[in-house]
Amino acid sequence: MAEIKGIAHFSIPVSDVDKSTRFYTEIVGCKFLSALPDKSITFLDAGGVCVLLIKRPAPINKEPLEMSNGVHHAFMIDATEYPSALDGLRAKGVEIFFEEDRRGGTIDGPRAYFRDPDGTALEFINRTAYAGGK
Repeated sequence: MAEIKGIAHFSIPVSDVDKSTRFYTEIVGCKFLSALPDKSITFLDAGGVCVLLIKRPAPINKEPLEMSNGVHHAFMIDATEYPSALDGLRAKGVEIFFEEDRRGGTIDGPRAYFRDPDGTALEFINRTAYAGGK
């Protein structure tokens, strides 16, 4: 079996490419890389991992948005920047729907969950420990 070296990219469905590109660059902090001419795929960088915004018809999330039932995308934030990252979300009108500081698990550290314009659950985490190493 081949050894996995990391994540090359992951994809997030979006209904409004321009609105979502602004959200992921101006609020989440990703860097714009490129987009296909028809904007069916937009490429962003998140700390060395490529995030693909994939154009899909609305609604993206059809279920109630109380929680994400574990389905979400997590972005790691340095400890020194974590409080200001949450302050920045709030200042831009982004609701943080759940916060915790998990200890003694597989992935530890303070984390906060919020949603993109289509309701996709996202997480900012200051990862303090990881059972997988690194």
